[in-house]
Amino acid sequence: MNIDNTIDITDVVCPVTYVKVKVELEDMEPGQVLSVRLNSGDALQNVPRSLKNDGHRVFDVTDNEDGTYTILVERGRDD
Repeated sequence: MNIDNTIDITDVVCPVTYVKVKVELEDMEPGQVLSVRLNSGDALQNVPRSLKNDGHRVFDVTDNEDGTYTILVERGRDD
C-alpha cells in the first residue's frame, strides 16, 4: 500500500483534531491515502466517523499499543 502523506495529531484536542485532518486531506488528490496518528478516546471515536460522513474511506485502524492509533484514510472524490 502506498501512503501519500502522514499527520500526527496525538497532541491535539477535539474538535481541532478533525479540522487538522480535513485540511490535510483537502491538499491531497482523490484516491490518495493519508496516515493519521491519533489518541484513543474522543479523537478515535469522532475523527473516523466524521471523515466517512464527508465521503472519505477509512479502511484501517491499528492499535499502536501505546495509547495511540493509526488510521488510514483514502481521500474521497470532489462532488
